[in-house]
Amino acid sequence: MDLDAYVLSHAHEWQRLEQLAGRSRLTGAEADELVERYQQVATHLSVVRTSSPDGQLIAHLSSLLARARIKLVGSRVSTWAGVARFFTHRFPAALYRLRWWWIACLVANVVVAAVVILWLLDHPSVQQSLLSPQEVDRLVNSDFESYYSENPAQSFAARVWLNNARVAALCIALGILGVPVVLLLWSNVLNVAIIGSIMLRADAGQIFFGLILPHGILELTAVFVAGGVGLRLFWSWIEPKGLSRAASLAREGRTAVTIALGLVAVLFVSGLIEAFVTPSPLPTWARIGIGVVAELAFLAYVFVLGRRAVAQGETGDLSADLLEDKVATQA
Repeated sequence: MDLDAYVLSHAHEWQRLEQLAGRSRLTGAEADELVERYQQVATHLSVVRTSSPDGQLIAHLSSLLARARIKLVGSRVSTWAGVARFFTHRFPAALYRLRWWWIACLVANVVVAAVVILWLLDHPSVQQSLLSPQEVDRLVNSDFESYYSENPAQSFAARVWLNNARVAALCIALGILGVPVVLLLWSNVLNVAIIGSIMLRADAGQIFFGLILPHGILELTAVFVAGGVGLRLFWSWIEPKGLSRAASLAREGRTAVTIALGLVAVLFVSGLIEAFVTPSPLPTWARIGIGVVAELAFLAYVFVLGRRAVAQGETGDLSADLLEDKVATQA
């Protein structure tokens, strides 16, 4: 390849990308042009590297692409339109694409919880080894119910939100190791099963389900989503499916971050329900109904909005213009 001719042919495109990357603010049309020029110059860099490696030119184009990438992030991610697109396309698409992982996690945990509750009901001696009769009386008669109303609703909602977000984040962050996710989920299920069996044995099942279901349906779904995504992250390097293990892990890791960010909003909603609906004087059927409506809204969000986003080519990963161009990094 004649390098001088190649430079002469494309110099104006490089100059235009440099102009766009150097501007303090871009119009919508200029932002779109920035993406287009970035992709063009990334391809030019790949050609230069492959056909006529020139160190000075490669360094110049690499530096130009780096500046343009920073500009892309600043002009695309921080806008309200970008936030809106995250919740209308990227987050629901990620949930839909990984649906079988978190649905399997949800079903498995519900089954395990039911089995453990039934086993504990058939083995009262286990309950007696965990709590004294006085502790059981306090739990049944006051502690379980007062937990949801003993603090101001606003501070309680914030505390619940932060705690559940922490559990979900741990499930995703530790997903690469696999086993810690299973242990976290088991701890969560065991806690619910123990309290549930105690309340049921004391004929307080209506109180138990009336207080845990309004917020718990959506809250536990979010936790199981995090658990399923964490396990998918673990599986991504066990079975990379045609990609290198690093590439597979990177892709699923970025999708996991998408879901972790989106679950913050989901858990915020469940926290509001737990603080304002669960302890409210509404009839039990109304409180549980609100929880069911919230869960159905989440499922509709995934299977209507998410499926539509996937059909439009969304995957839940970062958009191509925010990723380092794959072609340009190849030698």
